[in-house]
Amino acid sequence: MESNTYGVVAWIVGVIVGLIIWIYALFAWGLLIGLMVGWIPALIGGAIVGVLWPLLLLAILGIAWFIMANSGK
Repeated sequence: MESNTYGVVAWIVGVIVGLIIWIYALFAWGLLIGLMVGWIPALIGGAIVGVLWPLLLLAILGIAWFIMANSGK
């Protein structure tokens, strides 16, 4: 059986990031414009981050490591 983990995680991350961008558009541009036009940057951003999710994971792990390494100072 072939595993398609990359595609499944890409889809999940893309949907989550897309929703976050759309919510940001609602707050930044208001309810009417945010709902009508906010889906465009949400779709683009979600697709890009969904495909590049391993880089996002590395960035999150790197930031967490940096915070943990410098928390004792």
